[in-house]
Amino acid sequence: MLVRLLYASRAAAPADNATVNAILQQSRRHNPPAGITGVLCHSERLFLQVLEGGREQVNRLYARIMADPRHSDVTLLHYEEISERRYAGWTMGQTNLDKLNTGTVLRYSALPEFDPYTLSGDSSLALIDELMKAAAVLGRA
Repeated sequence: MLVRLLYASRAAAPADNATVNAILQQSRRHNPPAGITGVLCHSERLFLQVLEGGREQVNRLYARIMADPRHSDVTLLHYEEISERRYAGWTMGQTNLDKLNTGTVLRYSALPEFDPYTLSGDSSLALIDELMKAAAVLGRA
């Protein structure tokens, strides 16, 4: 059974390039053998990540993320069983949320500042899809 999980978290410390790169390298090393695909959206203080794969594997990874000291306030935004993957070509794509333009944010949010804690899971997934279509997601495997 395949599932899609979307969560938001706050960076325990400002997420600089080294921190984000370490998370991405770890994801790209461990996710393919576990059959997990997805996208990591980040800013200096926020993470928004969508994971897809087998229910057991995704749940296990989410439990590790909740215990990861680089994250705080880990919040599940969306979880569903799926018949096919939306992010199948991405061992772990990534995009920098600090570079979002106000118009893009306002399509999905009441305020011009991106805050995944105030968005529905569906809105967050739609935003990620828009970023993919605009080629703002990097690191295709």
